[in-house]
Amino acid sequence: MRTDPDSKRRTTRPPETDDRFAAPIRGAAIDAETRCGHYDDAVDVVAIRFSCCDCYYPCFRCHDAVTDHDAERISRDAFDEPSVLCGVCGATLSVRAYLDCEDTCPACDAAFNPGCRRHRDRYFAVGE
Repeated sequence: MRTDPDSKRRTTRPPETDDRFAAPIRGAAIDAETRCGHYDDAVDVVAIRFSCCDCYYPCFRCHDAVTDHDAERISRDAFDEPSVLCGVCGATLSVRAYLDCEDTCPACDAAFNPGCRRHRDRYFAVGE
C-alpha cells in the first residue's frame, strides 16, 4: 500500500483509457477480454470500477500502476450501481449481482475466476 501523506489525493493527469471498451478501462497490458499483465488466466475477465477515480481496472495492481492515489473500495451503499464489467460480453453488473453470480456472468455465462473471492475486500466494502 502506498504511504502517500494525502491518501485522498486524486490523479492529477489521468492515464489514457483503453478505447476498445465501452466503459473507461485503464491498466497494464489489457487484452480484448480485460485480462491484464498481472492476472491473465482464461477466467480473469472482469474489470472493476474504482470509486476513487470512477474508472474500471482489471485489478488492484493495475490501479496502483497507473494512478498516484490509494484505491478506495466501493461502499455498501453503492452495491446496486454498475461497477463490474464482464470482459467477454461487455455487460456491466452491480456489485451485488457480481457477488451473487457464483463466478459466472449472468448475461453470457462466461466463467469468472473463483480465486478472486479471496480478495474481494480490496474492491468492495464487504463484511462491514
